[in-house]
Amino acid sequence: MSTFRLTVSTPDGDKFKDDVYMISLRGCEGDLAVMAGHIPFITSVKPCICKIEFDNGDEKRGRIEDGLLTVGSESVTLLTSSVNWE
Repeated sequence: MSTFRLTVSTPDGDKFKDDVYMISLRGCEGDLAVMAGHIPFITSVKPCICKIEFDNGDEKRGRIEDGLLTVGSESVTLLTSSVNWE
């Protein structure tokens, strides 16, 4: 499975940085998921449970607040005011 570099940052600094298989969360126009090779885009995000999936099947979940998701050709950055990992 293809992976991409995901960084989750808050005003207090980076809270997560690793290679992942997929991230799913709530964008301004509804729920969305990003996998490797996704077309680049930028969207605002709404408070939700963010789910990160790894290529070995493991998951990481966290409650995020408002923010911005930037999807690039090789990496994804989630900027949020806070994240609380479950």
